[in-house]
Amino acid sequence: MSNLKARMTIDPAYRLAETDPRIYGSFIEHLGRAVYGGIYDPSHPTADEDGFRQDVIDLVKELNVPIVRYPGGNFVSGYRWEDGVGPVEQRPVQLDLAWRSLEPNRVGLNEFARWAKKANSQVMMAVNLGTRGIEEAKQIVEYCNHPGGSYWSDLRRKHGIEQPHGIRVWCLGNEMDGPWQIGHKTADEYGRLAQEAAKVMKWVDPSIELVACGSSGSKMATFPDWERIVLEHAYDEVDYLSLHTYYGNRDGDLANFLACSLDMDAFIRAVVATCDFVRAKKRSNKTIYLSFDEWNVWFHSNEADKQVEPWQVGPPLLEDVYTMEDALVVGCMLITLLKHADRVRIACLAQLVNVIAPIMTENGGPSWRQTIFYPFAHASNLAHGVVLYAPVESPKYDSKDFTDVPYLEAVPVWNEAAGEMVLLAVNRAEEPLALDVDLRGFPNARSEEHIVLTHPNMKAVNTKERPNEVVPQKRSIGAVDAGRLAVELPALSWNVIRIRV
Repeated sequence: MSNLKARMTIDPAYRLAETDPRIYGSFIEHLGRAVYGGIYDPSHPTADEDGFRQDVIDLVKELNVPIVRYPGGNFVSGYRWEDGVGPVEQRPVQLDLAWRSLEPNRVGLNEFARWAKKANSQVMMAVNLGTRGIEEAKQIVEYCNHPGGSYWSDLRRKHGIEQPHGIRVWCLGNEMDGPWQIGHKTADEYGRLAQEAAKVMKWVDPSIELVACGSSGSKMATFPDWERIVLEHAYDEVDYLSLHTYYGNRDGDLANFLACSLDMDAFIRAVVATCDFVRAKKRSNKTIYLSFDEWNVWFHSNEADKQVEPWQVGPPLLEDVYTMEDALVVGCMLITLLKHADRVRIACLAQLVNVIAPIMTENGGPSWRQTIFYPFAHASNLAHGVVLYAPVESPKYDSKDFTDVPYLEAVPVWNEAAGEMVLLAVNRAEEPLALDVDLRGFPNARSEEHIVLTHPNMKAVNTKERPNEVVPQKRSIGAVDAGRLAVELPALSWNVIRIRV
């Protein structure tokens, strides 16, 4: 019997927001083996007629990813999209300065759009505002989305793409406040450029949605003044502001690592406050929403990346091998995003294949699911509908960087049409946690399923040799009695509790 006890109340009246399916987006950058050796490997036994790995497409479908950001990332700030369209044999091989790699341009815009369709996903396209600008931003929207009768739309048709791609979401550059970025800019320089690029892009296609770059992270010296200045320029033209964050257990402090989603929560709140300050200053009635278009655990591969020889095609970069504890942090981050579903409309797990990714492959060989695959797949497949605000009473702890960290991190999502409630929960404690769920607001509630991801060893990983070392298990679950559900969450575990309502 557990000594730790937590309570939460779930009531249909406490509605936060409807989830936007795009909160379960991901990211493919021309970086490492994400494209070459990841989604694209023409010599692979499962390769289709376009050279795409079918085994990878099947795993992406299993993850249920509705939108994928492309082609970067740092890569986009030096990218000429025209190099990746037209006859493949005429495409130039270019130096990618962002990742010190060779870009052969075998996969470009049209190929990626074709891949996304096969993977049941949409493209979220980024434009280069590093080395390029307004004219190129206008041209790529015309190429992608204009039906025909103009130079760039007719060029697309000449390339064999008769119908427009109809790409709806566009990123105005990437991490432009980062000194590492090609074409790094001040907030005023970027804000003006984003405003003018946004204007012409929407003149070409008024139906598109635009994401302006926020700070590259909450620890940047530019944060949050960058957000304020950029929005003072571009508020009327853009729809979303981006956020990026990564966490890592560099010093082996598990309790502190499991608490880092509290930092993510504070980051979101600060950006929301900044957006709303600019709204008030502009006397605007428009709300800017958030696109958390890079988030994950990333630190395992940092030293190995320094040893990689430059100027290769598809070098093994950022190939983090994820542990059980990483899966718990990813679970906490998913819960945090859902708790802000009223403002976070788009989010992208960075990235999708091989590069800090839930899916790993061997060139010419097998593919397998990393530990972080499972929390993401559970949320993206099951947690749709209305996020409910559910007060939690949980014992807490303090860690090196955080105080009052609740052992229980949880969020309920109610799918009224399907008659189902899904409760996603992480137990941060090193012992079981007894959870009492008050469901009296749902008179006919009955427990259906309890899925658990945990492992005796928090450093356990899935590998090519042992792909099923860390996998979800089903546990027995008690009945709802007098409007209450008692459930035990195992020590250090990710939990999915399904309830018929």
